[in-house]
Amino acid sequence: MRYLIVRTEVRPFAPEDVVASFLDEQPLRDETATPEQRRQVAEADSLDAALQLARALASVGAVRSGRQRVKVVRLDAPRWPS
Repeated sequence: MRYLIVRTEVRPFAPEDVVASFLDEQPLRDETATPEQRRQVAEADSLDAALQLARALASVGAVRSGRQRVKVVRLDAPRWPS
């Protein structure tokens, strides 16, 4: 299996966005409609390698301070559960 490791900017949101999200029962962030800005992208062939890369990217100061995040995405996974 292939994995994508992505370091992205955390998109800030206002408190009224949180309230509207709860009232409308919609997710606060919809990555399929408006993905976060990518900072760094890597690819791995195994989960172990992907997690090791993710740990390395998580050591970046911006990730540790909460301004960025690291995501591991399985590339051959079905997009929507059936």
